[in-house]
Amino acid sequence: MTEFARLAIAALALAGASACAATLTLGIVQRADDDRLEPARVALAYPGQPGGRARDGVDLAVQERQFELETAGLQVAVVVRAASSADDAAMQLRQFEATGTAAALLDLPAAWIAGASAATAVPLLNVGDSADASRQQNCRANLFHTLPSERMRADALAQALLARKWMHVLLISGPRPEDASRLVLAQAALKRYGLKQVANRNFTLSADPRERESANPLLLTGTAAVGGDYDVAWVVDSDGEFARTLPWRIALPRPVVGDAGMTALAWAPHFERYGAPQLARRFARMTQRPMTSHDWAAYIATKALLNAALEQPAAPTAARLKASLNQPGFTLDGFKGVRLSFRAWDHQLRQPMLLSDGVALIGTAPVDGVMHAKNVLDTLGTDAPESPCKGAP
Repeated sequence: MTEFARLAIAALALAGASACAATLTLGIVQRADDDRLEPARVALAYPGQPGGRARDGVDLAVQERQFELETAGLQVAVVVRAASSADDAAMQLRQFEATGTAAALLDLPAAWIAGASAATAVPLLNVGDSADASRQQNCRANLFHTLPSERMRADALAQALLARKWMHVLLISGPRPEDASRLVLAQAALKRYGLKQVANRNFTLSADPRERESANPLLLTGTAAVGGDYDVAWVVDSDGEFARTLPWRIALPRPVVGDAGMTALAWAPHFERYGAPQLARRFARMTQRPMTSHDWAAYIATKALLNAALEQPAAPTAARLKASLNQPGFTLDGFKGVRLSFRAWDHQLRQPMLLSDGVALIGTAPVDGVMHAKNVLDTLGTDAPESPCKGAP
């Protein structure tokens, strides 16, 4: 047989295999104009903020599983849609469902997720919003979350403070509505772990001299203004601009945690265990930027969907993917040293949190010594007895 004939036969065989291959279509619905991704803002690299689009994490997960996908005869198609409102997002999801999309990743604000998730029955994985409302009051049977909730971040920090015996905490919070809701979660975490709130001081991001007492960190954090001493300052700043200036500028020589100083994150590119450096290098090589928590959330969400699809690669339907994600034994390797799984009650992905100052890894949470009756990872976030969400039927 000639070389030409062999190549022709191989090409025909490949074409036949491609023709018989099943297709897993994954959707991404993201904000049309995402002010979080303005170049000037991304360059500042605020802790806990996204550094790029969710598509980057999705592409890395698909790339890593390409050999298994080809062996199983499963092709993956990724379709990205931009939404300008909650109604627009709902319309995009209805179109996805009508065209046979098996699952969709959501990089949307919490208010949009609440309305959009009711528009479809396909599995939806929230990779871009950390508000607790989507996981509690507005939870849905088809909605899963891979980005840690704000309650998880607050609990991780409170555990770290408890481990260090920094018991007296000065809270410093911003003027945004999301700051107010996150402040409540921080206060709940302090109460949960027996820490004491010394005071809560409200900051203003302003150059107006009439507002200097709330805009100047030295005036804001002095013992006279606070009413006493404190071990640590915890800043709640969803925007990030005020928080980034706070370390080394408060009145007392005290550490800063929260949205500056020591922060609790899903991912830190300098995490050096469990194969994490290899994942971070693969992502940086592909995107020319460091992997953020949002990137990891998109990556692990896609990995979860691919694992579920490979269980029945001939027909990876939305119903089968949802059933797989809901299995009690469904777990993932997220390069964090333990198997990760979705909670039955709120569909939040259980995971350790990384404590970082942006330069090095300070520690992880749950911290040593924290106990739980069933799973120590459930000490981070809303546990089953206190959750208004009771999971999928």
